[in-house]
Amino acid sequence: MTAILEFTQFPADALMHTAVRPETVFVNGQGSWLWDSTGRRYLDFVQGWAVNALGHAPWVITDALARQSTRLLQAGPGFFNDQAIGLAAELRRLSGLERLFFASSGAEANEGAIKLARKWGQLFRGGASTVLSFDNSFHGRTLATMAASGKPGFDRIFPPAIPGFAKLPYNDLAAVEAAIGPDTVAVMLELVQGEAGVIEAEHSFAQGLRRLCDAHGLLLIVDEVQTGVGRCGEFFAHTAYGVKPDIVTLGKGLGGGVPIGALLAREAVSCFAPGDQGGTYNGNPLVCAVARAIVQHVAAPSFLAAVQARGAQLKAGLQALSARHKLGAVRGQGLLLALDVPGDLAPGLVEALRDRADAQRPGLLVNPARPGTLRLMPALNVGAGEVDLALAMLDEAMAAALTR
Repeated sequence: MTAILEFTQFPADALMHTAVRPETVFVNGQGSWLWDSTGRRYLDFVQGWAVNALGHAPWVITDALARQSTRLLQAGPGFFNDQAIGLAAELRRLSGLERLFFASSGAEANEGAIKLARKWGQLFRGGASTVLSFDNSFHGRTLATMAASGKPGFDRIFPPAIPGFAKLPYNDLAAVEAAIGPDTVAVMLELVQGEAGVIEAEHSFAQGLRRLCDAHGLLLIVDEVQTGVGRCGEFFAHTAYGVKPDIVTLGKGLGGGVPIGALLAREAVSCFAPGDQGGTYNGNPLVCAVARAIVQHVAAPSFLAAVQARGAQLKAGLQALSARHKLGAVRGQGLLLALDVPGDLAPGLVEALRDRADAQRPGLLVNPARPGTLRLMPALNVGAGEVDLALAMLDEAMAAALTR
């Protein structure tokens, strides 16, 4: 595909400096591929940080957008619309959680989960409000979700930090049990910590948290903003852990590129009163129509089986790569995977893989989750040949890096 050269050179400093970005400007995408303003192409194994569940510009999304855009864009949060009702019904059927609230992002869904837990604590747990979360976790960039996150340094950026959170070591059930007190209302975690370098919860830890929450009358909140909607090989990652949360949050892949988040909760936990929660664009029919189409597509058993197959192919290839070059661990589930590399090699590898793109050769986009960790998040419908090509480019770049 030839790039659509619609890019005009505007000054980059018109945008706030909130991320370290390369000079590459992307103008077009299709499936697993991106094209920049010079016509170079890139195999995209970042996909908007696990956002583009079906890749770039998939027909599932473009058709849903085209149909809905001629019907209704926004009726307002004070009215029902058919697409929000339909999407809620689909997610209720898949999750078994009876009540939903739609937000505009995963961070907003997590913010809503914290608010819901604290409201529930006011009503049913004597005003308890403390949420237990975990070291190296990431729940978003609002003030409350930053306070809930265990990402190093987050608590020092915008002081004073929102109180009412306690950070605990991940996969340490004894530490959680010791931290539970009269003011504890909930435990909040990612079952796979993506930003931390794809660190997985042990099954015994996840199941132990459920037992502790039941024993102490606490809520279990599972943040599936990155892991949900098929990313880990099941529609919800918690299914593979045999755990049923009280509250689940979704984002990223739910919209496949359009901005939506979701807060799902058990009926008994759904204690918001009118005015407690809302948002101008929340649950608008345009994004709900897209999310509904994605949910129906991804939830099909044949689709999830293909995700599992491609995930197994990529994981086996990374393990072979690690053995060949004497690298580190391969972690993750489905198509959320990580490879540990020596020292602080990851950022340089990411740059070399991107910059290999020229008129003849494609580049590869991967993410340095940590200085010594590469994270790979391809589209859930990535092809077997595209997985093989990515592994070949990784092999080449690794060999060159290790011989310097």
